Amino acid sequence: MNNNENTGNQEIIQRLKTAESLWALVSGCTKEPYVVCDPETFDDEIMMFFSAQDAEGKAKQLNEAGIPVGIVKLEKRQMLLFYTSLYTMGINALLVSEGDTQTRIQLADFVRRNKPEQDPEGKLLVENPSLHLTALYYMQETRKPSVQEGNPQIKEWQDEISNYFSKGSFIAAVQKEGNGIPVVKLNDKEVYQAIFTDIMEFQKFNKENQLRPIVVTADRIPQILVAEATGVLLNPMGVRMPLQVKRAKQ
Repeated sequence: MNNNENTGNQEIIQRLKTAESLWALVSGCTKEPYVVCDPETFDDEIMMFFSAQDAEGKAKQLNEAGIPVGIVKLEKRQMLLFYTSLYTMGINALLVSEGDTQTRIQLADFVRRNKPEQDPEGKLLVENPSLHLTALYYMQETRKPSVQEGNPQIKEWQDEISNYFSKGSFIAAVQKEGNGIPVVKLNDKEVYQAIFTDIMEFQKFNKENQLRPIVVTADRIPQILVAEATGVLLNPMGVRMPLQVKRAKQ
């Protein structure tokens, strides 16, 4: 990066830090930030804007191209939590647009995060950024109005999701009062047990604070799967991805 590029990036970073409001694109398929992989740098990045007008213009362009997106306004008080959540999603860059100018900012250059092995209460910190990121790409593609049949990338994502899931540790939910386990019904018939990639996704689901988190490795999920569940639903408030689980032998 030359000095002019570095100076320009620092100016954008400073504006991001001091802005009272910012706008970001949100995928209509996942309700999470719309993420793209840059074909040259391979950065996994989201799109952000200093004005609603620029955000609306880009959203219109993508929607007309068959990519369902919306915009979300971020107030200053929301921004740190928003940027922190990008780490748990495996997103590493922001593509900041203003008019015809685009500037790529590395997330680590803007918001530094020292990831502890444990949370402040001494509990194991559970995060699955690679799985979360791949699920975002997969759901963004497969939930579009028109999906390209035979797309080899979809099969590749499926294989990656299966691999990441089999090696992961996750958060399951249990009722604080008693031992009830929350389930989610899809299509008014299929029942799935809620499972979460990280504590932030669990907290989105636990807005009424009636649940407690428990950590479970992938190999133990069949043992805790409730009888009526077809499988697990990954991040019900986000990617909402159903995953089949082979039940433990009785």
